[in-house]
Amino acid sequence: MTVVDTDRIDMADIGDEPTLDEMFAWLEPVPEGFKVEIVEGTVHMSPQRDTHWRIILAIIKQLLPRFADDRLLSDVRIDFGEGNGFAPDVVKLFDSARKDGRGRWLPEHVEFVAEVISKGTAASDYGPKKEAYATAGVPALLIVDPYTGRCLLHSEPKDGEYHKKLVVDSGLDVDLTGTSLDLVLKTDAFPRD
Repeated sequence: MTVVDTDRIDMADIGDEPTLDEMFAWLEPVPEGFKVEIVEGTVHMSPQRDTHWRIILAIIKQLLPRFADDRLLSDVRIDFGEGNGFAPDVVKLFDSARKDGRGRWLPEHVEFVAEVISKGTAASDYGPKKEAYATAGVPALLIVDPYTGRCLLHSEPKDGEYHKKLVVDSGLDVDLTGTSLDLVLKTDAFPRD
C-alpha cells in the first residue's frame, strides 16, 4: 500500500507566483502603526513616523477645501501592475472614479499621488514606484523627502516615464497649477527629519 501526502502534492503542483491578494492575506494582521506594501514582489513593512504623518496631514488639509473627501485616500491599497500593491501616502482620485467589481480602486482612477520618503523605502519611492505610477499614467506624483528637505513634482507621464520634474525646497510653495489639481501646495508646515 502506498501512502500519498496530498498536501505535499498540492504544493508541488503550484508553479505560479502567488497573487497580490494571497501575499497580502499571508501578512494579515499587520501590526498597528505599520504600513505594508508590495513593490515588485518584495514586501515592505515600515512603521509610521510622526514626521511622516505630519506631512501627510498637511497635504490632506490643503486638498480637503478643494476636493470631496471621498476622492482623497491615504494608505489604501491600489494595485499598480503585477507584483505592485501600493498603499500611497496620499491619493486624489478623479471625480469620475468608481470602484471595480471587487470593490477596489484601479490605477486609472488616480489623479495625484504624494509619497513621503522613509529611509527604509526611499529606493522604492524614487525608483520602481515612480515608474509604476508613470506607466499607469498618474498625471502628478509628488515625492516629499524630509531628509533632504525637498519636494519633487513629477508630471506629464508618457511611455512609462515622467517627462517633467520640478524640484522645490521644503518651505517654498509647490506650484500644481499646471496639473489637473490646479492649486499651489504650501510646504512651510512640512517637518524635517
